[in-house]
Amino acid sequence: MFLNSSLVDICGCSEDGSLLCGYSSFRGRRERMEDLYDIKSSKIDANKINLFGVFDGHGGSHAAEYLKQHLFGNLLKHPAFITDTKLAISETYKKTDLDLLDAETNINRQDGSTASTAIFVGNHLYVANVGDSRAVISKSGKAIALSDDHKPDRSDERERIENAGGVVTWSGTWRVGGVLAMSRAFGDRLLKQFVVAEPEIQEQEIDDELEYLILASDGLWDVVSNEHAVAFVKEEKGPQAAARKLTDIAFARGSTDNITCIVVEFHSDKTSSSPSSADQS
Repeated sequence: MFLNSSLVDICGCSEDGSLLCGYSSFRGRRERMEDLYDIKSSKIDANKINLFGVFDGHGGSHAAEYLKQHLFGNLLKHPAFITDTKLAISETYKKTDLDLLDAETNINRQDGSTASTAIFVGNHLYVANVGDSRAVISKSGKAIALSDDHKPDRSDERERIENAGGVVTWSGTWRVGGVLAMSRAFGDRLLKQFVVAEPEIQEQEIDDELEYLILASDGLWDVVSNEHAVAFVKEEKGPQAAARKLTDIAFARGSTDNITCIVVEFHSDKTSSSPSSADQS
């Protein structure tokens, strides 16, 4: 069963003008670019849908590219997407992970990716996170994390890994099996028994207190706090300038990773033209 929907790439704003968005993606000091992002809009019957995602690849970009190509399309095809959005997200993300593993070749069979995603369905926001990319909102001037980084030393994650027969060891940072510095991810075939793609999902009703949403890879969050990120966004004129400012600041502060972020502004009455890509290489 497929829902009656269409999916289009967007940047700039939602059809009704209630959301403005900007993005910036920067290779930084890494030799390769493994971050990707996705911004899409759709409509299912009378329900307006907006989807935003940041995918931080590791061991290559194949997994992140696969998520960009398939994750949101798969989600909209789930028969319960409107009636039980959380269930649809959970089942789709796990199924997409299985599809990714089936699509791997010997060249990319060991790579993986995070996913920090925001799904807008009507007046509800669902943030679904796999890995250590992060989602932060500004609500009534306060920075609030809507995701909890999946790190191996997080007590519940460490317990889950060890109960599955895995080990968490220190090698510069806490790692699963001495290898991976996150406890959940898409891909990572050799660690799949321990490194799951089960998303943690937070639901937020959209109201007039919501100001901004920031989705970003850990290239930003490793050097910029939630509070500072929100403060920097508020200083800029529009989400595109804000997204670019965040990547610039992260690089200036010495981030050694790829840096990608999406900034969404709520209920804006400002006029804004669609931003041009801020991708850099």
